[in-house]
Amino acid sequence: MDFRIISLPPFTAVTSGPDPASDFSPQGVLGRFNGYFSRIKPSPRDSFMPRDFLFFNREKQALEWWWALEEGMPDGGYERVPFDGGFYLTYCYWDHDEAENRRLYGEAMEYIAKSEFLELDERPGHYAMGHIITPPEIIQAQGGGVMEAFVPVKLKALPQES
Repeated sequence: MDFRIISLPPFTAVTSGPDPASDFSPQGVLGRFNGYFSRIKPSPRDSFMPRDFLFFNREKQALEWWWALEEGMPDGGYERVPFDGGFYLTYCYWDHDEAENRRLYGEAMEYIAKSEFLELDERPGHYAMGHIITPPEIIQAQGGGVMEAFVPVKLKALPQES
């Protein structure tokens, strides 16, 4: 697998809060959060980048969803959280194909472990996360979408030359 390494900038996000039930129904924590941010239309200059990121919060043992705010966006009463950005190794798979996600994640972990210059950079608030990259209209037309996974990495500290 060929992986991309990208950089995400720091931003302020709003959070769904952790949801141990992983409830995406319209009444559930994640479903209500999806409803909130789905009504927001980013400005054209900000609509090209991913804004929502779903991840497993290890401290809370629950799924959590973040939405990157731009200046002037309503927070919907949700808690604002800082995201410090960083480097991410990315790969794509069909949304809900968890077997393929596990396989690719395993390949990503192997790639990182063998890398001479990268190491995993997981820590509180900085976990592997995903974002559906397929536009809603295409998801509806083709019956599914593609998820892009983001695995946090950082440059290894290289030995100092003497």
